[in-house]
Amino acid sequence: MQMGLHESGKQQRISETPLILAVEDNEDNLLIINYVVDSLSCRFIGEANGKKTLEIARESQPNLILLDIMLPETNGIDLFHELKKDISTSHIPVIAVTALARSEEKKRILDAGFNAYISKPYMLEEIEELICRHLNLK
Repeated sequence: MQMGLHESGKQQRISETPLILAVEDNEDNLLIINYVVDSLSCRFIGEANGKKTLEIARESQPNLILLDIMLPETNGIDLFHELKKDISTSHIPVIAVTALARSEEKKRILDAGFNAYISKPYMLEEIEELICRHLNLK
């Protein structure tokens, strides 16, 4: 990824190709998301360790984060709050990706402030449409 400096001295992405960070502990799900992201001609970072998410998001400045809610070492909602508290990542839209499909769970996730929600299992077209909508693609 090409980086440059802008007036405040912070690094700024020169590349116009959107970058998507997917935080998901299931390798098969990461492969599926990678396939969808690739089909949209976007760049992809897949991360299975939720504890590394904040560091990766700070460094890579993705255009969108797909965040699993039920991660083994951390809670996705807590991780979302960390991302939103950090000035360097607070602007990044975050979509919750989860197997928690009950309406109470969906409400709890959306009330936490996520930009959108998708429940597993999902159709490839659903995740593609959600990514496109949040990145203004197609």
